[in-house]
Amino acid sequence: EGATLLWATPIGELPSALDAVHAIAAEAQKRKLLISLDYDGTLTPIVDRPEMAVLSDDMRKTLQKVSARFPVIIISGRDLEDIRNLVRLEGLIYAGSHGFDISSPGEMDLAFQMGEEYLPLLDRIEALLEKEISNIEGSLVERKKFSIAVHYRLVPEDQVWMVEKTVDQVLAENPELRKGFGKMVFELKPDIDWDKGKALLWLLEGLKMNVDKTLPLYIGDDITDEDAFLVLQRPGIGIVVREGETLRSSMAGYGLENTMEVKDFLEMLTEMPMEGGVS
Repeated sequence: EGATLLWATPIGELPSALDAVHAIAAEAQKRKLLISLDYDGTLTPIVDRPEMAVLSDDMRKTLQKVSARFPVIIISGRDLEDIRNLVRLEGLIYAGSHGFDISSPGEMDLAFQMGEEYLPLLDRIEALLEKEISNIEGSLVERKKFSIAVHYRLVPEDQVWMVEKTVDQVLAENPELRKGFGKMVFELKPDIDWDKGKALLWLLEGLKMNVDKTLPLYIGDDITDEDAFLVLQRPGIGIVVREGETLRSSMAGYGLENTMEVKDFLEMLTEMPMEGGVS
């Protein structure tokens, strides 16, 4: 197999997915549409503290409409239970911890967990980080099952380096973990070759969705979503939510401005005649 040609474009230059919705629907006439979505920054706006990111009733209704027509996967960095409790819709597939923890409706019988052996180490590191950065104003250590997020959104700009230095020191002493990046967050996660993209491919296979007959679509806003855009560059469609960013390069093919546009785009998809719909 030849080398895969990858491309990345400054996200301000990507065409709008709203303008392309008819072309996407036309493609979905030929292949069954599978919709996968990130949560924070995609279905809800980014907020100062993770617990404030509540799904609006309008967005929940839109998701319900979409999932009545197409298979829907929510892939989030949040814990599996957390993301299920926030979305509160049956019939969706949920992948928590960036795809380390997956569950599906009973009839699909898809479940997967990776990284259990890292839990004691993560417990230890969580306690250590709590102690080390508690004196940095605005810092927040958020434990997820399979990772630890260190948020610095509320840290004064001239002290962010102290947060990163602490994280880097912990990682230097614990090579079994690696550093992940996100919007105003450093993440410590198991150094396993697994991410949102690999989880998405695993789900496609588990759902027995033949790549030739499936059009996988993924919408996300953050750096961890690039792993999903990467695996979809050839067979599917990646859409990045810009939220005012223009310069960051992305491997997505289209852009949407904000979560309101995500909602509009999903609504438009539900109204289009296409192969993937339930008649």
